Amino acid sequence: MTSPHLQQPSFLLASLKADSINKPFAQRCQDLVKVIEDFPAKELHAIFPWLVESIFGSLDGVLVGWNLRCLQGRVNPVEYSIAMEFLDPSGPMMKLVYKLQAEDYNFDFPVSCLPGPVRASIQENALPDSPLYHNKVQFPQSGGLGLHLALNPFEYYMFYFALSLISQKPMPMSLHVRTSDCAYFILVDRYLSWFLPTEGSVPPPLCSSPGGSSPSPAPRTPAMPFASYGLHTSLLKRHISHQTSVNADPASHEIWRSETLLQVFVEMWLHHYSLEMYQKMQSPHAKESFTPTEEHVLVVRLLLKHLHAFANSLKPDQASPGAHSHATSPLEEFKRAAVPRFVQQKLYVFLQHCFGHWPLDASFRAVLEMWLSYLQPWRYAPEKQAQGSDSQPRCVSEKWAPFIQENLLMYTKLFVSFLNRALRTDLVSPKNALMVFRVAKVFAQPSLTEMLQKGEQLFLEPELIIPHRHHHRFFTVPSSFLSPWPPVVTDASFKVKSHVYSLEGQDCRYTPMFGPEVRTLVLRLAQLITQAKQTAKSISDQCVESQAGYSFLSWLGFGPTDTSSCYPANDLDEMCQDSIRKTDEYLEKALEYLRQIFRLSEAQLAQLTLALGSARDESGKQQLPDCIVGEEGLILTPLGRYQIINGLRRFEIEYQGDLELQPIRSYEITSLVRALFRLSSAINRRFAGQMAALCSRNDFLGSFCRYHLTEPGLSNRHLLSPVGRRQVTSPARGPRLSLRFLGSYRTLLLLLMAFFVASLFCIGPLPCSLLLVLGYVLYAIAMTLLTERGKLHQL
Repeated sequence: MTSPHLQQPSFLLASLKADSINKPFAQRCQDLVKVIEDFPAKELHAIFPWLVESIFGSLDGVLVGWNLRCLQGRVNPVEYSIAMEFLDPSGPMMKLVYKLQAEDYNFDFPVSCLPGPVRASIQENALPDSPLYHNKVQFPQSGGLGLHLALNPFEYYMFYFALSLISQKPMPMSLHVRTSDCAYFILVDRYLSWFLPTEGSVPPPLCSSPGGSSPSPAPRTPAMPFASYGLHTSLLKRHISHQTSVNADPASHEIWRSETLLQVFVEMWLHHYSLEMYQKMQSPHAKESFTPTEEHVLVVRLLLKHLHAFANSLKPDQASPGAHSHATSPLEEFKRAAVPRFVQQKLYVFLQHCFGHWPLDASFRAVLEMWLSYLQPWRYAPEKQAQGSDSQPRCVSEKWAPFIQENLLMYTKLFVSFLNRALRTDLVSPKNALMVFRVAKVFAQPSLTEMLQKGEQLFLEPELIIPHRHHHRFFTVPSSFLSPWPPVVTDASFKVKSHVYSLEGQDCRYTPMFGPEVRTLVLRLAQLITQAKQTAKSISDQCVESQAGYSFLSWLGFGPTDTSSCYPANDLDEMCQDSIRKTDEYLEKALEYLRQIFRLSEAQLAQLTLALGSARDESGKQQLPDCIVGEEGLILTPLGRYQIINGLRRFEIEYQGDLELQPIRSYEITSLVRALFRLSSAINRRFAGQMAALCSRNDFLGSFCRYHLTEPGLSNRHLLSPVGRRQVTSPARGPRLSLRFLGSYRTLLLLLMAFFVASLFCIGPLPCSLLLVLGYVLYAIAMTLLTERGKLHQL
């Protein structure tokens, strides 16, 4: 850029826009660093919105900006390094943010680009529940562009950064990009580590110049007081009294960036479904308003993992609920309130939507791992427990009982939702089997089952003591003061019930995880697991037999030609025996974990195996799909449809028409088959009477002709039906000659091989042909005699 110091402020933005087209990426970033260092905030204010949009893309997804979601270090190392250095929490871009922050600038952000529930709330003149939007809504003036938020520079930057994850178009399937290697994913991790530190009392200070450091600038609209982090505080009342008390606690200004960052990430990534919308989504007629992507879910999982580490970084004497004191720092209070205050409700509704609407394929693994990461905060605690083996999962400490009880629905109701998904998926697929194994393994951790049962007991028990609180929703008439229940139990019961009613409403119908309804679902899943194991074994055995039966000439049709015996609709067909073995291991361990969780007996599992109907029929084929008897025959049950869709069982399909008119096979020559059909049809029309006379004779010549001129077993052909097998009378067909066998690659190759072998013994084509005809005549005579003898035995 030419002499930036001499330019007028009005030309700075135009100059940067021109450079963005004409200069390479590295040079543009160097110029931007110089502009940020040299120009005052008054002139940088004009370029800030354009710079943010040019980096993260437009909110409508038309402009992709720097395309951070696809930028990888191993693919574009130079651009990646420059972008990460520029956008680092201590980099030039954040210095620009704080330079503008110190001058109390604000920027307009359109309400129309906010998540659906927030947008609808603001447009209906209602205050959103998050304090992030308080005192920021600006109504349009005459000729204005509509509702917008007045955001400070830090908020504006983070709004754009968070929304770029969902506003940009999904990456094409042909572009194989690993999300964890992308610049955007790594930037999220860096911002979380910087603003939500697991070590240290406050976020590290940001230097504004090489020669010194400046204190962290206070926000234009400071964060809410930490005394209002309680779960039952009125947000509206807090909003009204906010302006008179924001300066009461100057220490709270230390972490305003931390609180803002978390609220922005939660609002932009999770708050796409309100509780009211969640209730409507239970209806099958509800339409989806937002569909998250796998990349979106992976970033949310990163947020949850870091939040657990952030909350668990409290010292033991500060982590207990009763550890509040005047000496507690705002950061410590924020650590304690971050997950239950900001994340829990929105994450629960978000997960419910994913469990109910995500496709039934392997991509659900991302949602599953996000859910399991939230359920296991002990994995991210500083004092990590000793790792257990696959057969001996690690024990869950009693210290996590309050978290489990206050997140009861996250465990129990979502587990039931997963059961319903698992019952509709193909468990023969290794990826689906792995997901069932992962969930069963997590819930089978020692002590976790007991804690969940205790949580359900606390929710279902009647209220006997009223604690020193008021909650008009669900408390009943007070009981005697002589009640034997200790206050601590009642307080825990209050927390569990408050959690459930706040998420599901007072009129919710709670289905106990260890009740009879869920136990029935678990038994059905155990049945399907057993059946899937047997199916995988059948596929494995079939693959081994097929591989043994095929030769190097199988492509010519020498292998089995009955393609109807293959198992479709699963991904085992293209996998090796090792993968099939792993699938069997996943299902076996998942079944064992389910047995431990729900205390299933070996006798129950044995009865399930017998009830499967997994025994083979006399012909060695798989039984028909599960059916019930109706007025018009057998009717497929839901289990039967599941078996057909997933290739667990099938109907045997055989060609029942004229064998001469059956479709041309892949091992036949199309033109030759059609020519031979026309030739044989002409011969049959010309000599129909003579062939009928020969076949009607009762001597050996008649038997010989019948063997060649009639379809074998025509009278014994069966009609296959779900109702059963019954013999049908086919239309009468007279004797006829069939030459279709000569159109097969196999037959022609055998003839060529015979002529080649004969030439090795100096036998010419004509003598070889005579020998082949003689050999066939002898073979036909033998087969005729055997056929006649078999008929005599049947008589």
